[in-house]
Amino acid sequence: MIGAHVSTGGGLPNAIERGRERGCESIQIFHQSPRMWRPTKYGEADFAAFREAMDASPVEAVIIHAVYLINCATKDRELRKKSLTSLTHALAIGDGIGAAGVVLHPGAQKGEPHGPSMKRAGKVIAEALQETDSCRLLIEQTAGHKGLLGRNFDETAQLIELAGSGPRLGLCLDSCHLFVQGYDVTDEAHLAQVLDEADAKVGLDRLGAVHVNDAAVPLGACLDRHANIGKGEMGKRGLSAFLSEPRFEGLPATLETPGPEKKGSSKAEVTLAKRLRREGLKRRNK
Repeated sequence: MIGAHVSTGGGLPNAIERGRERGCESIQIFHQSPRMWRPTKYGEADFAAFREAMDASPVEAVIIHAVYLINCATKDRELRKKSLTSLTHALAIGDGIGAAGVVLHPGAQKGEPHGPSMKRAGKVIAEALQETDSCRLLIEQTAGHKGLLGRNFDETAQLIELAGSGPRLGLCLDSCHLFVQGYDVTDEAHLAQVLDEADAKVGLDRLGAVHVNDAAVPLGACLDRHANIGKGEMGKRGLSAFLSEPRFEGLPATLETPGPEKKGSSKAEVTLAKRLRREGLKRRNK
């Protein structure tokens, strides 16, 4: 279900209309402003209006991206408390609108030891899940930068275990993050090997969403630099292989690219991603 990250400006239902305008089959939203801690005051009327708009649209799934301010691993108690509040808020909105999951960057060490940082992150995640009902929490594999948690499948598996290993805990894979982390996912054979590793260490039954981004930096650079579809190091052929992967069938696949006008992914990019998926499927079925 190919789609894009869209704004909720003016109200939750507006995100559906923005998704429709871009030809999205799924959308991703922030649950609050990504630049401040202030939570949005959505109520049941907002949730009902969103669900009604979604039912009347081609949009089949919504993902919430937890804001980047969150650091579940921090040693700073005040920041950890704010992170817990924001993550709980995201999951509660996910419950209200029927989101397929909340995608989370689990946190950063910020110079602290790795083991205690992982334990703090696991504890915050577990508490946020305990305070909410049913929305899944999808740990996004990060770009491999030193100090960021969730840099590989071993760390993601460990975070899931530290957070209680419950069924609501899941995984989100980003094409750019995998590539810059050193995983060559630009052809069918290598991508299959990467997913076999993910299955062995985390379990692909936990995979709840993928992000579709080209990479502005080379393989193994460990820098989170997204490029527009087909304009980066992965290229159209590489993203075609990623988009046509059989084990991604039925998942929300969100574009998070800068866009041609630096305003986010455009309708043209969503259309291109759908074409690349068709080309990849055709190639696989030969």
